[in-house]
Amino acid sequence: MTNRAPIVLMMSGMLLVSRAAVAQAPPNLTELQNRIQTLEEQVKMLRADLEASRAQPSTAVVPAQQPPAPVATAPPAAPAQSPGLEGTSTATLPVYGAASAGSKIFNPDIGMIGNFISATGKSRGGSEAIAPIPFATLQESEASFQAIVDPFARADFFLAIGEQGIEVEEGYVTFPTLPAGLLLKAGKMRANFGRLNAFHNHTLPWIDRPLAMYNLLGGSPLDPDTGIKDAGVSVSRIIPAGSLFLEATGEVFRGDSGTVFKSNRRSDFSTVEHLRAYADFTEETNIEIGGSHARGHNELGSDFVTQLYSTDVTLRWRPLRRAIYHSLAARTELFWSRREQMPTLQKAFSGYASLDYQFMRRWFAGGRYDWSERAANAAIQDRGESAVLTFWPSEFSQVRSQYRRTRYGDDGRIANELLFQVLFTIGAHGAHPF
Repeated sequence: MTNRAPIVLMMSGMLLVSRAAVAQAPPNLTELQNRIQTLEEQVKMLRADLEASRAQPSTAVVPAQQPPAPVATAPPAAPAQSPGLEGTSTATLPVYGAASAGSKIFNPDIGMIGNFISATGKSRGGSEAIAPIPFATLQESEASFQAIVDPFARADFFLAIGEQGIEVEEGYVTFPTLPAGLLLKAGKMRANFGRLNAFHNHTLPWIDRPLAMYNLLGGSPLDPDTGIKDAGVSVSRIIPAGSLFLEATGEVFRGDSGTVFKSNRRSDFSTVEHLRAYADFTEETNIEIGGSHARGHNELGSDFVTQLYSTDVTLRWRPLRRAIYHSLAARTELFWSRREQMPTLQKAFSGYASLDYQFMRRWFAGGRYDWSERAANAAIQDRGESAVLTFWPSEFSQVRSQYRRTRYGDDGRIANELLFQVLFTIGAHGAHPF
């Protein structure tokens, strides 16, 4: 009976509306008055029934509430392994992508980095081995294409677009889930030789590279190929050593890398071995030490071999409470070159030392000292000093100035130059070695 209450309220509303209509209607509408009287009688009857129902106790039966049905849950998935390799690897495969990745499942992450450089002051000029930087140049524009190939591999391509043309600076596929904890790369890549060889130009803490890389590893300031870079295969593995991080890398390349290695026949391949160790002194300070060896044939022929050795040390400091405002990085690297040529064997020694300090959130200052003998004639030694000031407006742009003073050993000339650089990034660009 309680469900009659809404009906009573509705009819009472209709009765009020009807009375209002009668008040405005002419007096001769007797039919309308009769209907209103009928509605009043019905409302009185419904009210009487409602009062009677309220006076009686409720006898309605409420159905018992059923417990919710259990939700079926799938058992936890077992760690994925490579097919046919059960028992050989316990590492789970990484999970790539998300719900938002469905819209670009067939498109790689694409990025573009511009590297504009300007130079002024006195340079050597002429046609020396280390070519001068012109007044203004878009030295290199790096386009990156990076994506997951499948659950077992990923691919990275970096195109270098400069005044010399366009080339594949790096293009390789990485297999991170091989047995025994091995990581395999195949394609064209920068070799893991020394500390800086694997760095792209836009990731350097300076505008130029140290003299040792030009004199011993080949190339020039305008040549994106500076350093050992070739097509081949790289295998690396992390070696467990307690709190010490150890990584060993072995690489085999075709044997053509700038002016340092030259392959005259198929068997003239080159090799690179690299071992690095990383350790934390404190929560704020860590150190990294590396050693490298490279061997290949030079441009004189298959009977002439060039061997390179390198050792590097990097010390980093970054306070936890002021990490975005202060940091320090000290680097040093030594190179030895053993080059077979006529009439005698040439041995050259080179190195550099640098210090970079972050004194404000977006400001960095640093300096570098270079000394380098030349690979083909160790009697000639070049020296240089640099002072660098860098401003980061954001993580997508960078403005840098560098004063460089170089003394060339062949003629004793001194070049004083002021370099200026603007780096700018668009798109998604993956991280590089640091």
